[in-house]
Amino acid sequence: MSLLISNVRLYTAPKERVDVLIEDGVIRQIGPNLAAPAAQRLDGKNQLLLPGFIDGHAHIDKSLWGREEWYENDLPRNLEAIIANERKFRRENDFNSQLQSERIVRHCVSRGTSFIRTHIDVDNEIGVKHVEGVLETKEKLKHLVGIETVAFPQSGILQSPGTEQHLEQALKMGADLIGGLDPCSYEKDPITHLNIIFRLAAEYGKGVDIHLHERGEMGAFSVERIIAKTREFGLAGKVTISHAFCLGMVEPEQQKIFAEQLAELNISIATTAPVDVAVPPYLLLRAAGVDICAGNDGVRDTWNPYGNGDMLYRAMAVGLRYRWRKDSEMLHALESITYGGAKVMKLPNYGIEVGCRADLVLTEARVAAEAIVTLNAPHTVIKHGKVIVDAGECLF
Repeated sequence: MSLLISNVRLYTAPKERVDVLIEDGVIRQIGPNLAAPAAQRLDGKNQLLLPGFIDGHAHIDKSLWGREEWYENDLPRNLEAIIANERKFRRENDFNSQLQSERIVRHCVSRGTSFIRTHIDVDNEIGVKHVEGVLETKEKLKHLVGIETVAFPQSGILQSPGTEQHLEQALKMGADLIGGLDPCSYEKDPITHLNIIFRLAAEYGKGVDIHLHERGEMGAFSVERIIAKTREFGLAGKVTISHAFCLGMVEPEQQKIFAEQLAELNISIATTAPVDVAVPPYLLLRAAGVDICAGNDGVRDTWNPYGNGDMLYRAMAVGLRYRWRKDSEMLHALESITYGGAKVMKLPNYGIEVGCRADLVLTEARVAAEAIVTLNAPHTVIKHGKVIVDAGECLF
């Protein structure tokens, strides 16, 4: 099938109107006044054309999006207490990870998300139940969104005996990566924790994505261990450190050293741009060649009531957190939810160029900065050359 999108403006050249010809889900031509008599036509109405958004750090298996009852959060800011409460909630409620992951993914797609990397809880109570649910959603919605899965030990591995076997089972089932959690502060044994993760990743040919909330020097110690394990197990280019608050806390000279080491091993960083803690030094890391993406993290779950699944909203959060106010600076925020995510997820043929997959978003904005700060604008979303959301109206 061919699709000709006429009268649009690329966000990289917003003053010029062009047409985009798509054939077999691939961008074949970009230019003014293109001729394609046999193509289906879509009037772009002078809207801004952006690449499909990428959520590089999500937890779709445990979102409460769409549930009838509002979840009342009354917990202290303590990791152990939050994890224990989540396990208690699952035991006491009829929770369907397939249904909930599908609900939040469909909503995210309607807001322009084309790809998601999601962490899926694996522990000694639920085993791989959530993995099964998300893999079903991944298959069911593959025509709408690409989903990459991380088998994630939310309750720890050493603190949740038996989880290691479930993680291995999840990798055999098709999980794309294996996750980890605070090797020092939560697991209390960083070497054993990391050895398990990296051994399984190497054995099954998978990637690694580790939640690292540890701060200051403790977090820096864990980063050093992750770098060492990446070298030891030959996993350069297959490791991501999520959150990595500590990178924004260490001295500038240490930041530079870490940036060089991360770039050397192609270890990427995922941030959610939290408001209450340090964030990785974005511009320093990018200048060194480190790939960085942004993600929504959990959306309306037992951890927090916030989030709406909209990656432009997340880009705005990134811009606010890094105090980017110039239009040119805000392009970094857009990069974190587009090309940055594509690099972290190793997505081929991503973007708005001839030869790229036609995963695109049309939105009513004059420039990229306006697209980021304008909340709830209706989008037209194209996935693999097919219109799946038309001016905010879902067609799937």
